[in-house]
Formats: sequence, C-alpha cells, structure tokens
Amino acid sequence: MKIFSIIIALFTVTISTVASAVPKIEVLHWWTSGGEAAALKVLKDDFAANGGEWTDMPVTGGGGDAANVTLKARIVAGDPPSASQIKGPTIQEYDQEGVVAPYNIDAIAQAEGWDNLLDPMIAAVHKCQNNSGPYCAAPVNIHRIDWMWANKSVFDSNGISMPTSWDELNAAADKLQAAGIIPFAHGGQPWQDATVFEAVAMGIGGNNYYKNCYVNLEENCLRSETTVKVFDQMRKLANYTDPGSPGRDWNVATGMVIEGKAGFQIMGDWAKGEFTAAGKTPGVDYYCQSTPSNNGYLYNVDSFIFYKTSDPEKQEGQKLLAKLMMGKNFQKVFNLYKGSIPARLDVPMDEFDQCAKTSNSDIKTAGASGGLVPSFAHGMAQGNTMKSAMQDVVTEHFNSDMSSVDAANALADAVLDNM
Repeated sequence: MKIFSIIIALFTVTISTVASAVPKIEVLHWWTSGGEAAALKVLKDDFAANGGEWTDMPVTGGGGDAANVTLKARIVAGDPPSASQIKGPTIQEYDQEGVVAPYNIDAIAQAEGWDNLLDPMIAAVHKCQNNSGPYCAAPVNIHRIDWMWANKSVFDSNGISMPTSWDELNAAADKLQAAGIIPFAHGGQPWQDATVFEAVAMGIGGNNYYKNCYVNLEENCLRSETTVKVFDQMRKLANYTDPGSPGRDWNVATGMVIEGKAGFQIMGDWAKGEFTAAGKTPGVDYYCQSTPSNNGYLYNVDSFIFYKTSDPEKQEGQKLLAKLMMGKNFQKVFNLYKGSIPARLDVPMDEFDQCAKTSNSDIKTAGASGGLVPSFAHGMAQGNTMKSAMQDVVTEHFNSDMSSVDAANALADAVLDNM
C-alpha cells in the first residue's frame, strides 16, 4: 500500500510538472532583412501572447547556407535548437540521422487536421519517415522563386514594358544600360546566382526540361544544347550587373530597385516584403511579374522542423509553435508581411495585393498543367550537398569567362560526382 502511494505521488508530480510547463522555444533561422524581421515578429508576438518564452537565434548570410552550417555544428555537438528553419529534402536527412523522433508535433497536426488544410504535395514534404509518416515539420508559406521586380518610374520613363520573353528582357536591359542605368540589380552570392539560373532554365528550356535536368538529374539533359543556351543567357545577365554586385546581399539589391538605382531584380517573392516595408505599392511604385516561361512556377516552402528533446518546457514550446504556425489568421498576417502566399488552402486572399493574388492563381494553373516545379536553389529539389555542388558551377561560370559548353559539362560532372 505504501509503495502504491509513492507511485501515485510521483505520477501526480509528473502530471503537475507537464501541466505547469512554460512553453519555451529556441528558433534558429535566417530571416534577418527588414521585411523578413517584420514577418517573424508576428510569430514571436503570437508565441509570447500565448505564454511562451522565445529565444532567437538568427544567422545571416547565404540565403540559409550559413544557418545550415551552424545547425549542423549544433547537431554534431548534441545540442540542436528546439526548432529551425529548413528546406524540403533536408527534413528527411535529419530524420534519418535520428535527431527528430519522437515527432512531438504530430499530435497537434492530427488534432488540427493538417492533411485537410494542405496540398498533398506540401503535406508530404513535412512528414518524416520518407514523406509518409508522422508530421515533424510545419510550413508557414509557399514562395514563388521566378519573379521579376522592376522600378515603375525607371521603366516608364524609358518607355519599357515588362518583358514577356527573354529576348524582350535583354532588349529592355540594353535600353537601360544605354541610358546609364544599372539594368540588373543582383547580389553575387552562390544562392542568388542559382536563383536566377533556375528561373532562366525553366523559362528557356521549359518545365519538362527543368524537371529532367534539375529534379531528376539526367546527364544527357544537363549536357544538352538547351543547357548551353541557359548559360548563354546567364552570361548576358552577368553583363547587365554593376561592379558592386559580388558579395552583395539580396535585400541590398532589392533596395537598388526601390530607390531607382537599378531597373529590375530577379528574386523570389520575399523581395516584395522589402517593397512593403519601404511603403511601396505594386502597380504604383513597382511592377511584379513572373520571369518569362510557359506557365512554369518555381516553388519554395518556408518550413520549421522540430528536434528531439526530453525537456517538458521545450516540448510544450514545440507544440505551441507548430499550432501557431498553421493557424489560419497567422498564415494570413505573416504572409502579408513576407510577400508569399499561405500554405493553408483555406486562407482568403481578399486582403492580399495583386502580386500575391497573381501568384495564388498561377500556382493553380501550373499545378494543373505540370508546370509546378521545386526549386533546386532553395533546397526543395535536392539536398544540401547536391545543391551546393550545382550552384558552385553556376557561380563559377557567372563570375568568369568559362564557356557555356564547358559550364554545361561541368554541371553534369558535378552532379555525377555527388550522386
């Protein structure tokens, strides 16, 4: 009887500890620009309003590359954060390393009905055990990569319309260059080079070409004449940048367009967050349009993965954060700041601007026609090792006199070396 009383007492203490646990979360991320920080503040404020304690761990640089290095170091040291920003295939990589199970957030996902709130393709990305098991990550949005942002005053004053083909884009850039204006605002960092490259690849080669080369990694496709043409266009774009391009952060390049120092930028829709933070309005101050393609849509999802922890407070923090991230109102407010569109299918778009409404319409068209393709530059099509190998070749070509033929062969060789 005495032993039974002790067991009951211990059980009561355990239940009391879990019930009184203050939700705590340490979040590693790379959202450090003005627009990104404003969007993240929505999540921080929601977490605090629900009694949580947030520890921020921002890592700047490289479009997430620097953050991934930091994350790997912490995992190797046995000290992962409670949650971290992550991309596509990397979710499965960390699950296979055994640092995610027992999937603390799956109970939230089941209770909230995530399977009914997400597109099946997006849902699968966030499930561990080879995309078919429990939820271990949560999506906050869907980004479109293949956007072109242009200063309306610069374009209008030079008699330029938004281009509908790559030839038209080159003609517009030539006209701006002749007028003494920097045509193409670009930050010479590997991930930015790859962002532009994949938009060019999908536009020039088409959706099937893109999937064969950059998703399926077919050698014949990578060495093809079409890939040579893609690199030819990249060389033209390199000649439209300014001498200050190498090493420039993406948001600084966006600022050049906002301030009228450059004509246009090719960048994902997070760039719109910078325009919004600067008080600019689409159609009034700037143009937003997809880069030329045949109903293609390069997508990227901002996701957060939740790591193994035995700390009750961190477990409660993970559950709270996952619930907030997938909340209907949060997905609306967050994406209004971020420039992206909600991952949830049931969020009304009436408060979003024309850029977001166009993106939301285009993703449905692309999905129905086979044009919805995952970004390799942003880790949705390939893991980090393959992605890095591919973008290294793109960057080497962009910043040298390497021929397009040599670049196509080097890209194929890099893929084969890392398979």
